[in-house]
Amino acid sequence: MNGKTFKYKLDFYYQQTLIYLLTMVLYAGIRGSFVESQFSFVFMDPIVYIIVFFFCISLIVLFLNIWRDRKFIMTSEQMIFHSRHRERIFEIKDIEWIHIGKERFVQTAGRFQQISIKMKSRAIPIRIRVGRYEHNRELVAEMEKIAKTVPSKKQGRFDIRRYRQNSTFFQREL
Repeated sequence: MNGKTFKYKLDFYYQQTLIYLLTMVLYAGIRGSFVESQFSFVFMDPIVYIIVFFFCISLIVLFLNIWRDRKFIMTSEQMIFHSRHRERIFEIKDIEWIHIGKERFVQTAGRFQQISIKMKSRAIPIRIRVGRYEHNRELVAEMEKIAKTVPSKKQGRFDIRRYRQNSTFFQREL
């Protein structure tokens, strides 16, 4: 399949697992004791159990995300959201509008950028958080190329500027 492939970032999951592992080793090492020039870890501490639990959960989540193998593939005619069990294909000719902008409340990988894509066949736009994919600048550049060929986002439903231009009520007042 020719096209550009953007893999889902797993940095956060690797970091989280590593931090829990280091915390577990450091805590068990600090709580351990030297008896007759031998060092023994303390595993009967309830805090060690809690840290081990969080480490195991983060390890499971990491392996599940590796197993899911999520990718975003862009070809000249299609956008493909690929995972191990499912592949969603959207035709570029079916795009109603694209908006590349900032997301208000979520900061992903130090960036606020998101891409909203409204398809003709879907009521809700597709939202791509750029920071969740590798090579995010290249992804934005590819989407900007596509955005030049389709109309931009329509004005909001209750945008007062739109009503001022089209309404006879506002024209009478002037």
